[in-house]
Amino acid sequence: MNATTGFVTQVGMAYEEAFEVAGDLGFDYVELMMDGATERQRLDPDAVRARADECGIDLAVHLPFALDIGTPFEHVRNGAVRELQAAVETASEFGATKGVVHASSNAWKPAWDAEVVGSNVVESVTTLDEFARERGFEICVENIPGGWFSIHDFDRIFEETDASMTLDTGHARMDGLESKGIAAFVGEYGGRISHFHLNDTRLEKDEHLPFGAGTIDFREIFGALPDGWDGTLSLEVFTLDYGYIETSKAYLDELL
Repeated sequence: MNATTGFVTQVGMAYEEAFEVAGDLGFDYVELMMDGATERQRLDPDAVRARADECGIDLAVHLPFALDIGTPFEHVRNGAVRELQAAVETASEFGATKGVVHASSNAWKPAWDAEVVGSNVVESVTTLDEFARERGFEICVENIPGGWFSIHDFDRIFEETDASMTLDTGHARMDGLESKGIAAFVGEYGGRISHFHLNDTRLEKDEHLPFGAGTIDFREIFGALPDGWDGTLSLEVFTLDYGYIETSKAYLDELL
């Protein structure tokens, strides 16, 4: 495996400090969450790029995830896609080359047919993927638990789009897959999985524990990846304490 490692910023983390910590701990990149205080209109791309260069790290992004790219309401859907495209442009300006997007919708399930919403999501993902590729940027679609495209439905994204995948391990666990099941999925689709959210958990919940503190067998999951896999591994730990990030990286480095 030739993976590179990073971590996802959390609400309350100043990106300037996060970049410094990442550089000091030997991470390859930071996955900057483009929401809240780091939403695209609140960022100065030149300043973000300069700080990343100063700290010796690369950048990925988590694109805004509350935007509804599958809604049956046309103008809302088109607006969500346009906003994500604008975020891709901003991310490209500050040097990021990969971004996570949620293949989800808040459409009211009792009222809307799953095929209508699913087709909308697929069409939006295709539009975003084509837009991003023109800019040398990679869209990585994330599995969302209990949504329109959980881990169990993701084969449609693979079949009907050319987009890469972000595999969130905790989300897969929430949808009923144990480590062996996640590893089997990776063994089947590893060529399309470009990015991981290493979300550790003890239960079928979105716990986002420090890496290694849960019960997911990451050694088995990594072992299912194709030889020479060179994707990205983001620790997604819900904490503002960088000590937990440091501990998580030490355990990840040991596994790698």
